[in-house]
Amino acid sequence: MSDAYSGTPALTAEQRAVIEQPADALTLVTAQAGAGKTHTLVRRLDRLVAEEDLSAGEILVLTFSRAAVRELRNRLSQYGEAARHVRAQTFDSWALDLLTRVDAQGEWVDKSFDARIEGAQKAIDEGSADELYEHDLRHVVIDEVQDLVGARRDLVEALLDRFDCGFTVVGDPAQSIYGFTIKNPVERKEETNRFFEWLRGTFGEDLTELSLTQNFRVRTEDAKVALEFGPRLRALSESGNTNGEEHYHELRRALTGLMDFGGFDDLAADALTGYASTTAILCRTNGQALVVSEQLHAVGVPHRLQRSARDRVVPMWLGLLMARCETSTLNREKFDELVSDLPLPKGSDADLIWRLLQRTDFGRGSDRLLNLTRLRSALAAGRLPDELTAQPPARLVVSSFHRAKGLEFDRVLVVDPGPLQVVATNKRKNVAKDAAEEARLLYVAMTRPRDELYRLSPMDTRNIRIDDGTNRWARYFFQHWRRDGLELEGGDVLTEYPAGTVDFDADPTDVQHYLATAVRPGDAVELERLHPDPIGLQESPPYVIKHQGRPIGTASEKFRTDLYRFLKRGPTFTPHAFPAVISAVRIDTVEAIAGNEAAGIRAGLNQHGVWLAPRLVGLSTFTWDKKEPDVQAQ
Repeated sequence: MSDAYSGTPALTAEQRAVIEQPADALTLVTAQAGAGKTHTLVRRLDRLVAEEDLSAGEILVLTFSRAAVRELRNRLSQYGEAARHVRAQTFDSWALDLLTRVDAQGEWVDKSFDARIEGAQKAIDEGSADELYEHDLRHVVIDEVQDLVGARRDLVEALLDRFDCGFTVVGDPAQSIYGFTIKNPVERKEETNRFFEWLRGTFGEDLTELSLTQNFRVRTEDAKVALEFGPRLRALSESGNTNGEEHYHELRRALTGLMDFGGFDDLAADALTGYASTTAILCRTNGQALVVSEQLHAVGVPHRLQRSARDRVVPMWLGLLMARCETSTLNREKFDELVSDLPLPKGSDADLIWRLLQRTDFGRGSDRLLNLTRLRSALAAGRLPDELTAQPPARLVVSSFHRAKGLEFDRVLVVDPGPLQVVATNKRKNVAKDAAEEARLLYVAMTRPRDELYRLSPMDTRNIRIDDGTNRWARYFFQHWRRDGLELEGGDVLTEYPAGTVDFDADPTDVQHYLATAVRPGDAVELERLHPDPIGLQESPPYVIKHQGRPIGTASEKFRTDLYRFLKRGPTFTPHAFPAVISAVRIDTVEAIAGNEAAGIRAGLNQHGVWLAPRLVGLSTFTWDKKEPDVQAQ
């Protein structure tokens, strides 16, 4: 194993203690920010396979985000020897996989994230999953366990309680930031550290507790500014004390003492584009991230918005691959021929991609043959391996604090979240922020850099808030009736039918070629209203999506319904005016989707019902017909 790890830091005594635990050990590891957790887990997995005689299929690895899955997968590919084939999954992906195997008729893909998590827990509790795991699960590895709250905590507790296997669970109470997902404030406070308490109460003296305390991420003094707060926040969480105001104020004082990066002018644009390493701009909310993205586009700075961990986006190259296959199976030789001409992410490994695609076949058939029918079903059901749906790396990433969890960058710019005070909700009620969670959240943001940490001034987003009816970020105005824009997100483009067959007439084959060759992430698009009047009840008129004046898609029913809800200002108000143009919208990516197979064949596309569609992002701006603002004011 030594050759694979040449060039990596020598293991510390703390890391070695984690790695050398036997396969049946019940181990809780507290790992501080930047403590070499991922490297330690890779070495741990390698030892479980090489020296504890576990197979890759007997190990279950769970984590929260696709970014974390991708990072662990990359590390295993680079350094792992025996554990190279161990599969890491997000909780949602694993829950869907489990439910599909024990209840194929349950239509789980159409159910919510929480419903799938609860369904997986029920399957475990009732014994439906015993056939899958009772004899074939020997060790469970779970990352970021401090964020196990609510249904996910219940699921993991059911898993560890039901099956007689070892586990290695890793977390840091100082980085517990997902309490907000529990809506009830009393229940939210009770969830803090609850999983740690359950572990200790359930396994008692059989539980081995270890720590990773040495920081491997930070390489400069400037980037260390927040590290000293880790032990204090950890003690705060473990004591059950929820009064974190002092910790938040001190952390923010440390942030305001950093060098201010300035605004996003031409000088800042040069500093951002000219930096050769990775940069992240971290914002307190996703709404702020959307505004920052808009400002960067205005000065021509390429970047990527970090998606939610729940987003499953199928890469364009997979759609192109299936479009070029005229049969229901694909052999390895033909795959190698086709894959060489596909727009794969830089550094992609064809062998790894082949193995990932074969996982959609649940291990059936030859390892030299890929069943495209089952691959298509996995694509449609959202069951592709997480490694295939993770966002590709980028030199500049804009993210909320929450979505940056577990990531690291050479340089980080943190938008000052401002003083801790009551905040106005979208219902104009004042609520107090959870000071302890706000302190942990700021700590997470300030511990992402390796080298440089800067401050950005607080943002004025008084007119930007989440709309209650749609749960999207939206633009408002001081006049309460005015609506100026609505967030665009995944699912806002019609995908059931190929572009060019609904709302506008075009050769679908030409549109597919244009999407594959001319449309790029970050490109501007506009949604143009097709006609003034809606077709259905409680929805807006149709909108055609145009890229450089050329139609590339049409808005989905989901978007049209949400736009109607957003413009419906009260229970007795019926919107009659709709924006003529919706601009400030960007291409997130061109994705592969599974649509209506018969419609694809009629359109002259492939037999698999898989084609390309634009995925949109951005906090849009409305342009009204000349007299329509007056109509809105009535």
